[in-house]
Order: sequence, then structure tokens, then C-alpha cells
Amino acid sequence: QVQLVESGGGLVQAGGSLRLSCAASGSNFGAYDVEWYHQAPGKQRELVAAITIGRTATYADSVSGRFTISRDDVKKTVYLQMNSLKPEDTGVYYCNAKSGRFDVWGQGTQVTVSS
Repeated sequence: QVQLVESGGGLVQAGGSLRLSCAASGSNFGAYDVEWYHQAPGKQRELVAAITIGRTATYADSVSGRFTISRDDVKKTVYLQMNSLKPEDTGVYYCNAKSGRFDVWGQGTQVTVSS
């Protein structure tokens, strides 16, 4: 089973960009599908982007065209490139990796977008 650590969050002005990283430790990371979730203050966690082991990427409508998910299985890392950020993108971003019976979450990284 892998363990996940997110990084790359911070404070950015509206229209700016951030790149989040989800770094895995453990074995067989290439066998995991990985998703990024966003939890806005006071709201439920929502799926924003996903990438399969075959590198098929999907996005929520709210981020399509602005966010890009990618993975580097050699570095055991999944990235979320976030462009044209909006104040409503503020919140904690979590990565989640699934493979068979394994379902692993990271601790999250805070993103704050000022208007």
C-alpha cells in the first residue's frame, strides 16, 4: 500500500496559477488510479480531476480547461496544474489513490485564492 503527501498549496491572486503535487511512498504506485478532491470551507469534498493507470484524465465541469492532471510513475507523483484560479477554488485539496481494496488519502494542502 502507498502513502500520500500533498504539497504545493499556498496563497495566490485570482487569475494566478499553482501546481499541486501528490507524492507517494510505497510500492506499485503505477497500479493506482489517482484523484484530486477539493473541499471548500463548510462544504463537502468534491472530485475535481482523476487520472487512471492508463493516463486517461477526467475533470469536473468547474475546472475543465483550467486544471490539468498528470502523473509520473517513476517519480511516484501526480500533479494538478491549476491555472486561471478563482476565489471559489479556495479550500483544501486532497489526493486519493485507489487500487483494488486499497483506498488511500493524503493529508491535504491548503489553496487560498484572493480576489
